[in-house]
Amino acid sequence: RKHIVVNNFMDAGHEPGKGLYFADGKRKVDYVLVYQYRRPSSLHESPGQHRLSVISNGSFPRVGSKEPEGVKEEHAEVVLDMGPADPAEGEKIMIREEFEANLREAGLEMERDNEHKVHGQGFIRVHAPWQVLSREAEFLKIKVPTKKEDKGLSATMSAVWRKLNQPFQPNIPHLQQQSRTKFLSHSFSRDKLHLYNIESKDTFFDNATRSRIVRITTLIAKGVYDSAFPLHDPELFSLFQLLHDEWARYGAIFKYQPLDLIRNYFGEKIGLYFAWLGVYTHLLALASLVGIIVFLYGCFTIDSNIPSLEMCDETQNFTMCPLCDRACDYWHLSTACGTARASHLFDNPATVFFAIFMSLWAVMFLEHWKRRQNSLNYSWNMTGMEEEEVCEHPRPKYETLLLQKRQRKRRNRKKNKSEVSGLLMIKLKPGDEKLTWRDRLPGYFINISSILLMFGVTFAAVFGVIMYRITVSALLAMSQDPQIKSNARVTVTATAVIINLVVILILDEIYGSVAVWLTELEIPKTETNFEERLILKAFLLKFMNAYAPIFYVAFFKGRFAGRPGDYVYIFNDYRMEECAPGGCLIELCIQLSIIMLGKQLIQNNVFEIAIPKLKKLFRSLKEKKRAPEERVEQTGRALRQWHLDYNLEPFDGLTPEYMEMIIQFGFVSLFVASFPLAPLFALLNNIIEIRLDAKKFVTELRRPDAVRAKDIGIWYNILSGLGKFSVIINAFVISFTSDFIPRLVYQYMYSETGTMHGFIDHTLSYFNVSHFKAGTAPASSAVTVCRYKDYREPPWSSEPYQFSRQYWAVLAARLAFVILFQNLVMFMGVLVAWVIPDVPKNISEQLKREKTLLVDVFMNEEKEKLQLIQSLFSKEATQTRQQQSPLSQLWMT
Repeated sequence: RKHIVVNNFMDAGHEPGKGLYFADGKRKVDYVLVYQYRRPSSLHESPGQHRLSVISNGSFPRVGSKEPEGVKEEHAEVVLDMGPADPAEGEKIMIREEFEANLREAGLEMERDNEHKVHGQGFIRVHAPWQVLSREAEFLKIKVPTKKEDKGLSATMSAVWRKLNQPFQPNIPHLQQQSRTKFLSHSFSRDKLHLYNIESKDTFFDNATRSRIVRITTLIAKGVYDSAFPLHDPELFSLFQLLHDEWARYGAIFKYQPLDLIRNYFGEKIGLYFAWLGVYTHLLALASLVGIIVFLYGCFTIDSNIPSLEMCDETQNFTMCPLCDRACDYWHLSTACGTARASHLFDNPATVFFAIFMSLWAVMFLEHWKRRQNSLNYSWNMTGMEEEEVCEHPRPKYETLLLQKRQRKRRNRKKNKSEVSGLLMIKLKPGDEKLTWRDRLPGYFINISSILLMFGVTFAAVFGVIMYRITVSALLAMSQDPQIKSNARVTVTATAVIINLVVILILDEIYGSVAVWLTELEIPKTETNFEERLILKAFLLKFMNAYAPIFYVAFFKGRFAGRPGDYVYIFNDYRMEECAPGGCLIELCIQLSIIMLGKQLIQNNVFEIAIPKLKKLFRSLKEKKRAPEERVEQTGRALRQWHLDYNLEPFDGLTPEYMEMIIQFGFVSLFVASFPLAPLFALLNNIIEIRLDAKKFVTELRRPDAVRAKDIGIWYNILSGLGKFSVIINAFVISFTSDFIPRLVYQYMYSETGTMHGFIDHTLSYFNVSHFKAGTAPASSAVTVCRYKDYREPPWSSEPYQFSRQYWAVLAARLAFVILFQNLVMFMGVLVAWVIPDVPKNISEQLKREKTLLVDVFMNEEKEKLQLIQSLFSKEATQTRQQQSPLSQLWMT
């Protein structure tokens, strides 16, 4: 195995280090470029010789370069049978040669291996020397620490807080010492090297900064390179090892995350994701505590709840109308005692308080995150990051289509050359051209049509589950087994929710791929535009997919079923389903809990653990099936780090990670009035999720490129929108899904004693069984009047079965509560956001003080320069006078 080092050739006989350095063992590998090559001919070489054949793949140019002295040319007998060359492969080779030549001209140093293979992967290692790093850091305006430091006025309080938090801090001694000192930072300039805290040029720029130098997304998209990535650094006491030991394992589950290490290793964008996830998880602890208290309140008051006691009282003898046609018989309300008691656990006065609390909690979470984000921006020297620092190049597809558009215009100009004026030529400068909405119109049309189609698929899935419930309920009602009849509702509800869960998981994966395809059709100009549009589409599709069944149960189920004698039928055969006797809130709770827990468990265990392991197993099996000569070549030779990293899964971005948490945030905030334990289950999931994601980033994914970012981008807007939307949803859940408003109306308007006694009888209407449609009534003839849950006039009134005055009073109270709840909570949210400043006071003060200190530093530097120049001039003047003095004396004589 031989090595070629472009720029400063190394001895070809040297073996590389541990895979993290060039063959000299000194220059660190900052980036790896991988490409696939296939020889267009058969090559036979003398045994034992591993000599590079340039003509075989053409990817290692040596034009104008000579072998360094002391490196002997090894001659091998090469028999080359030329075959038909692949034009596409030849074009890729030429592009690679040109790109690598440009990298060398920019000052980057490159190393590659000589492999004797018919086809396979080629690895090019790139090293960025100090001159290149300092030049690029100055161009990108990367902020670096100066020698001056500021400990701040709160050093004592910080020390006390650190001691209290010591058991929960990661065991990283040098990081703890470093966190106590805040170095002043300034945009890097090569003219001011003496001002920066440069202990070693090899370590002054961190790995994340070093990996920003090479950007080849366009070439990867064109297939010139297969992939490009920085290497993991698994050396002892490295950042990788510290992250693995103190972060990416379940033993560190109760320790704070080492965010500074995460940022140094993966970059600011990934660091902000884990910081946001940590803040979200910490605040879930408070919401979980309040949710547990609300749930316990329901448990402790269940035996004193009058409506539940009345439903369970067999002496009341409420004979209810049948739940289905013909096959179902009349039944007593007391048989639904269990459902009524279970409903009280989640449908009690405390849930109203909890809904208000969670709406304010969402506001506090966002405000707290903004403060945390600004603190991290200050600590990570991201304050005042200019737009030039995040300037993006157009995406490869955008450039390709723009080039095709220019070529079409050139052809049209040639055809109509006589009609083209010089003014038109000026207007069509390449730099001024861009893709307009007309170029994107077909993509927009396909986007709208496809999204509407996906919505239709989602609604069709919900409708299919509804039909399943209706059909199975009718079948179980006709069963002769009394036990099956009694458990029919529970069986149907549980199985339907499981079917919903499976459908949601399947459509979730499909919608993710569809969102990527639709975004590509829109031809976004930059990666940021692409990511934002992809996020919006994926969120819209997955939001509808995850919440459509829940919205149906919360707001539609049982509201269009009709009444006895005038039921609504689907396909003229299937009667619309109704809510349970205790209301739809308990079914909403079951639906929400199973979908939320099932989605989290399956996504964590299957999609994030099992599938990556299966992919890894597949790659290992594929590796074993390689050609025998390729396996023999690596026998007895350990794989280098770039081989190991290439076998890992590529990093596909943070969108799936954020999306999972955003959907969970919706479960926690939107329907929390029906499931107070949702924050608790989300907290338990996230405690594991943090370490699971950490383990995935450290051990299962290729190291991603470091990306600078000041915030979490469009995700904050989505969170803010969900927080506002949750206020509306919870207001309607409390008003229309729970019995909170009907109870208040009865207690303060219709109860003779001012208590809840008689509430159940008040909510049940009468129906004369003789008014059933022919063929729909049960066979029993002993019952003359049955009851059903609704506010309607009795059959003996002048307007039988019409909505009663109580119905309109309850409806007015419900609408009034929605308006009052929304305005009150939103006003309190605005008040909380106004009270809590976005930037912590100590950070704003330190920023002002740092600016003053930096001005003093550079003013002192300029004074020192001026004094140095003046001293040099004075010395030169003195020396001149001393040299002229003897001459003047001689002249006088």
